[in-house]
Amino acid sequence: MKITNILQAESVIPELQAKDKNAAIRELAQAVTRSEPSIAVDPLYEILLEREKLGSTGIGSGVAIPHGKLPHIEKIIAAFGRSSSGIDFDSQDGEPAHLFFVLVAPENTAGLHLKALAKLSRLLKDDRFREKLLSAKDGAALYQAIAEEDEKV
Repeated sequence: MKITNILQAESVIPELQAKDKNAAIRELAQAVTRSEPSIAVDPLYEILLEREKLGSTGIGSGVAIPHGKLPHIEKIIAAFGRSSSGIDFDSQDGEPAHLFFVLVAPENTAGLHLKALAKLSRLLKDDRFREKLLSAKDGAALYQAIAEEDEKV
């Protein structure tokens, strides 16, 4: 599973405008639709919010991985966003989230969905990689950092 197979450069947001959790989820949902225009923002937003009601996808260390499943899509799609100031995401460690990956999977692909979540979790546990993402100067540098790390693992 390569992150660059599911994340397109146009779905990277170098600085989220959102100041709260719901606005961040909407902005990330909009980023998904840039690389997959067949997905409507509102249903995706609702699915991501429903998943958050089960428990926050803020995994700690400044990272959140909102995710959900949609019918009528054929592949996993990702988007990435960064918030320099951080957003309260009800994270497990109580700290604000700065780095956000959103994953959207077809309804019938539990295995691939879990592999993508596991890969992202592994990548984002690396302090050095998180620092690289936090200090990247723009969207192109963010995507490049993700692609480079993706090749190592």
